[in-house]
Amino acid sequence: MEKPLKIGVITAFPPGKNSLNEFGWHMVQSFATKEEVEKLVVFADITGAGAPVEVENATMEPCWRFNSKSTIYQIARRVRKAKLDAVIFNLQFASFGDTRLAGGLGLLTPAVTKYMGTPTAVILHNLVENVDMEDAGFAENKLIAKAMSFAGRLLTKALLKADYVALTIPKYVELLEQSYGAKNVLLAPHGSFEQLAEPSFEVPEGPRKLLAFGKWGTYKTVDILIEAYRDLLARGYDNVEVVVAGTDSPNSPGYLAGIADSCQDLPGVSFPGYVEEQDVEPLFSSAAITVFPYSSTTGSSGVLHQAGSYGRCAVLPAIGDFVEVIEEEGFVGEYFTPNDASSLADALAKMLDDTARCEEMGRQNYAAAQGVPFTEVMDWHLIHMQELTKRKQSKAALERSVL
Repeated sequence: MEKPLKIGVITAFPPGKNSLNEFGWHMVQSFATKEEVEKLVVFADITGAGAPVEVENATMEPCWRFNSKSTIYQIARRVRKAKLDAVIFNLQFASFGDTRLAGGLGLLTPAVTKYMGTPTAVILHNLVENVDMEDAGFAENKLIAKAMSFAGRLLTKALLKADYVALTIPKYVELLEQSYGAKNVLLAPHGSFEQLAEPSFEVPEGPRKLLAFGKWGTYKTVDILIEAYRDLLARGYDNVEVVVAGTDSPNSPGYLAGIADSCQDLPGVSFPGYVEEQDVEPLFSSAAITVFPYSSTTGSSGVLHQAGSYGRCAVLPAIGDFVEVIEEEGFVGEYFTPNDASSLADALAKMLDDTARCEEMGRQNYAAAQGVPFTEVMDWHLIHMQELTKRKQSKAALERSVL
């Protein structure tokens, strides 16, 4: 058996609501159960929501703040002190901040930990080439968007200084290999967070709920869903409700409050806010359809994987990354034209009119979500981190022999 590892995880973490916090929580939960892990330190974000959720067999080290320019120093200092075998970052391009300087400086951290001598891995959930800077709220105009894209390429090169970078979509791997000449990029599927008992695929009784779940206000907007809902009501679909769960995107504070004010005249629209982990399953199980009212995407969708885990059908925009996920992992959905409320209403009406098809899609999405358990993906990362540790030890032994 390999020597157990001492590893660190750098990630947003509950109860904080920063991006990828749920993915980070499941990462830590999985690593904490592995006999291959001797010590697990979580370098979590400091938020106003309170101390990080405790996980058995893991040590919490909240040490960085969203939009802080000192993040790179704070993480590097703690990693050096912890004397770990390897660290793994759970990242997307706005993980450390939505301001240009703070966010960019934070993304240099993996290169710093690697330079310090700690084997470093990165799970990267999106690429700058696949982010519409204006639509995602990072640029006010095309000129700034172009400058941001250039800076993003430089940051991508910095991230590639890590020992390996794992991506969840095949075309991302191909892009980094072809456009950046990367030799250290690997494909690692998103994985299903939970291996659940087979859910009921039947549409729940009562009003049919259209569930939209996420961080809202940039490229994920519910305006189009509200407009489509008005259309459905006008068509006579009166046994339907809309549930908009989640919070504002950091780039769009106050967005959901504005939407709630604008549709006070509409019956059957609710905004439950942030959903605690224990409430995720009942939320999805109560839905007839999950809806993705996005105008663009920035990577693999954790919400789509969750919808599949609970056997829900999906209505999706016909955009590249969703199509890629569906083709590669076996998910299915009813498509609509992005930014077209009438097209979304048509897609929703098709699903509302065909319960059998909705249930069959739920079955297929469940099968797709269960195809690669999350814990197996984390096993894959542990194998690679063990290899990095062995490589470091071999290099150190060679240097000693030369001396």
